[in-house]
Amino acid sequence: MTTNSNNVKSGKGKGLIIVLAVIALLVLWGIRVYNNLVGKQETVETAVGNVQTAYQQRADLIPNLVAAVKSYAEYEQGTLTAVVEARAKATSTTLDANNLTEDQLKAFQAAQDQMSSALSRLLVTIEKYPDLKANQNYLDLHSQLEACENTIANARREFNATAKDYNTFLRRFPNNIIANFGNFDKMPYFEASESAQNAPNVGDLFND
Repeated sequence: MTTNSNNVKSGKGKGLIIVLAVIALLVLWGIRVYNNLVGKQETVETAVGNVQTAYQQRADLIPNLVAAVKSYAEYEQGTLTAVVEARAKATSTTLDANNLTEDQLKAFQAAQDQMSSALSRLLVTIEKYPDLKANQNYLDLHSQLEACENTIANARREFNATAKDYNTFLRRFPNNIIANFGNFDKMPYFEASESAQNAPNVGDLFND
């Protein structure tokens, strides 16, 4: 009886150790997945900041651009006003990197697209003013504006890439179990807009 009793206790002990080992492995796996989600989320949040910085750099050029155009194109007040108003809306519409939603991103993109559209109309208008196109101050502003547009495009691509990486990791089974417990939400994407597709190439405006 004693031997059988010891065997039973030994079996129960080994079974308990196995159960505890499995639980420990699951906990370690859960911690690893959670930490990976946090890291990828931080990467997306950094990308959000880079997008906002890129758009802000463009917005910072607008007052000088408007001043330069105003001194030459005095009859384009309506176009200039549209640019100023679009800039005000674009700079007042921001993204919350810690709580980024699809509606929030759409509102931000709509405001920035409106800025792009108004700016494109202004650049087309400038075609009528050859003296302005030859002005060195304006040429410098144009060069900076073109660089900003490239930076914006790169920042948006980087954001979409990091958001896709995060979303893919989050949706995979069994990672999605930890994501649900940790309240990790899917990230939205920037989408190409019709205004962006139809906007003229700012570089082409200076190729005579």
